Amino acid sequence: MLHLCVDMQRLFAEETAWQVPWLTRVLPAVVEIASRHTRRSVFSLFAPPATADAAEGAWRAYYERWPQMTREALDPRLLELVEPLARLVPPARTIDKPANSVFSRAGFAAALKRRGITTLVVTGGETDVCVLATVMQAIDLGFRVVLPIDALCSTSDGAHDALIDLFRTRFATQVESTTTGELLNRW
Repeated sequence: MLHLCVDMQRLFAEETAWQVPWLTRVLPAVVEIASRHTRRSVFSLFAPPATADAAEGAWRAYYERWPQMTREALDPRLLELVEPLARLVPPARTIDKPANSVFSRAGFAAALKRRGITTLVVTGGETDVCVLATVMQAIDLGFRVVLPIDALCSTSDGAHDALIDLFRTRFATQVESTTTGELLNRW
């Protein structure tokens, strides 16, 4: 089992155009999981392009809409993990990702499979963007997914709730929805 924490970065915690206001509310649950299983935790870091022109395909239009979120415009410290998660690296690891899914990082799925990882505990944000993309791709790649729902966040309560319901109903065979406490009691 591997804890895959999605995008718990200052970029989303602080006052930016992409702030996720209740990231700090789920942070204690994420910290609890990561601190108990530090060597089995990987933190993804959303890595925007240097400029909108450096982005490919539909991402170019996206960053033309959000030019203040390119690396040329951002304070580089905003790309770092939030505290106290940053203190867990190492032995926890980080992985940069250029798009919504953690699996957009070339070779990541293959590396997990070589290590014999079959189950991913996914935490972080946003439930309806990067977590959703990661979970759906993980399912397609054959991973079992465990979602401690109290360790997930979004800017949209409605979208978050709808996706948790979707995971619990339509994807219940491949995705286990649980709580941090229940997860830690079993892991």
